[in-house]
Amino acid sequence: MSKYKIGTMTGVAIVVANMIGTGVFTSLGFQLKDLNNVPAILTLWVMGGILALSGAFSYAEVGTVIKKSGGEFAFLSTIYGPLVGYLSGWVSLTVGFAAPIALSAIAVVEYFPYESANVKLIGIALIALITLIHVQNLRTSSKFQNIGTLLKVILIVGIIIFGMATPVQTHIDFDLGANYFREIGSTAFAVALIYVSYSYSGWNAAAYITEEFKKPSKSLPIALVGGTFLVTVLYVLLQYIFLRNVPLDELVGQIDIGSIAAKKMLGEQYGNLFGVAISLLLISGISAMVWVGPRVTSSMAKVYGLWGYFKPIKQGEIPKRALWLQFSISCFLILTGTFEQILVYCGVLLSISSLLVVVGVFKLRKSGNHQDNGAYKSPLFPLFQILYIGLSLWMIIFVFMNNTYEAMAGLFNLILGLATYYINKRMYNTKIKQ
Repeated sequence: MSKYKIGTMTGVAIVVANMIGTGVFTSLGFQLKDLNNVPAILTLWVMGGILALSGAFSYAEVGTVIKKSGGEFAFLSTIYGPLVGYLSGWVSLTVGFAAPIALSAIAVVEYFPYESANVKLIGIALIALITLIHVQNLRTSSKFQNIGTLLKVILIVGIIIFGMATPVQTHIDFDLGANYFREIGSTAFAVALIYVSYSYSGWNAAAYITEEFKKPSKSLPIALVGGTFLVTVLYVLLQYIFLRNVPLDELVGQIDIGSIAAKKMLGEQYGNLFGVAISLLLISGISAMVWVGPRVTSSMAKVYGLWGYFKPIKQGEIPKRALWLQFSISCFLILTGTFEQILVYCGVLLSISSLLVVVGVFKLRKSGNHQDNGAYKSPLFPLFQILYIGLSLWMIIFVFMNNTYEAMAGLFNLILGLATYYINKRMYNTKIKQ
């Protein structure tokens, strides 16, 4: 019997589930501390979507040339050589997925509106349950992910429709004016864009499971670009609903924006139900990260003997050992409480990795690897690549200037990765297979 492969819609579900997390329900309150022009705030979310789409176009192009699972590890190993690819894979393997999984698991428990005896243990149990689902087989993973993501989208679309149906608040001015142009040109707007871009992270998720698609050349671009576009539309509409239905002064500095808006639209008694819905919504995101993260480890294990234990026991099987390794790292981060700081520095390192992938589009085009292989081509080249590179460099520099401690921790992580690379080289003398 032929090995089960996933279709395009599952790829879209993985991208959507990875992208939609707590950020879209929490970050508006902080933006309103320095910005108060509604069109400017909506522009902020549109720009975040354009940045994510710029990356998605580039990844779709690179991924249909280099048809390998593993995301940045596979892409950068092929474009720049084994060392760059290995370091990118090392970051993903150690903390790139484990840290956001840990944070999301804690968030699920804390968003749940009823008292929880032990947040950390419940979070660990949740990750264990989701990991157990994903070690079964690809068909089970696909069904679980599709159902979870569908419920997530239905919830958000329901909020949007209900919010549109309620009478508009008269306190909000949607007209463009001098204040709009002043705010979008301000430092506060630029800083807010960094945090909005974090809310859009996950747009590259489908690139980690390229080899699991039935037709990668067709499915990967649709999953990356289609999933990112869908989330962009949902994000912008959701912010519009929040701004439309709640007075601005009631949102400023607040974290639980979603709950505040739900109480305004549905009444106080339904606030707890919305908290439950947010908790369930986050489970889909954890599931997507649990699925795709170990594919990096598995891809590395096929090339580097040091990690050989974590490759699938048989060709084409689920990388079960890699899944349990990621579970162990997430548990360690939850128990030590270090994942929030790690998220900052691994976010920077992963941003550098994705930046290098986008730069790689220029290198691949120059080498002529697109010829007659059915590769997707990014539209309006090189517009989206230049846009992504410029904004990414600005955000990376900003974080290094303002989060020096986390930047140094990230550098230490890379040094550890470099050490394991040379340990592997001495032990196995392995060359990456192009």
